Amino acid sequence: MELDFMQFIPSLPYILKGILVTLKIVALAAVLGFVFGIILSLFKISNIKILGWFADFYTSIFRGTPLVLQLMLIYFGSPQIFGFQIEPYTAAVLSFSLNSGAYISEIIRAGILAVDKGQQEAAMALGVPYGKMMWDIILPQALKNILPALMNEFITLTKESAIVTTIGVMDIMRRSYQVGAEYYSYFEPLIMAGIIYYLMVIALTFVGKAVERRMRRSD
Repeated sequence: MELDFMQFIPSLPYILKGILVTLKIVALAAVLGFVFGIILSLFKISNIKILGWFADFYTSIFRGTPLVLQLMLIYFGSPQIFGFQIEPYTAAVLSFSLNSGAYISEIIRAGILAVDKGQQEAAMALGVPYGKMMWDIILPQALKNILPALMNEFITLTKESAIVTTIGVMDIMRRSYQVGAEYYSYFEPLIMAGIIYYLMVIALTFVGKAVERRMRRSD
């Protein structure tokens, strides 16, 4: 078997266009998942039991089932459930957001519980409202502690985004597969896709470490 990567060089710009598609999906899903994760984490530590039960049940469902299944249920099931077909891009963002929110909620919950309880008690003694206490005192400290875990979740989301090719989103994987079909040779373009994902993860890792160092210096 002979491998010829050179014949795929002209197709490389076409494959690289998938990076922007991937990053758009991941960035939007990460932001929405983060917001949803904060809400779920507050539900989990709430004194209102029904909110805690809902958050725990939600987390168990989305952590206990494959992401690709959730993606396909939202995309292929939308005509039956909603009466119309959701766009592939929208289905990808929605499924990744809902899934990521479940994982991030556990990360944030652990970060909140790791903050010294004395600070919460002091804020309550001074009459600081619960919402203001969480937003101004507890959450900023929790986020500093959980930044590495959040960055790891973002990197995992970036790699898992490759499954959007199953619903036709023109990401890196889909474009690589199309190039392989054109040349009747899939190994080389898929290896190229793997290298692109690897470089993206390395870049995100460096960004995450740089942000972490900056936050430590700000302390």
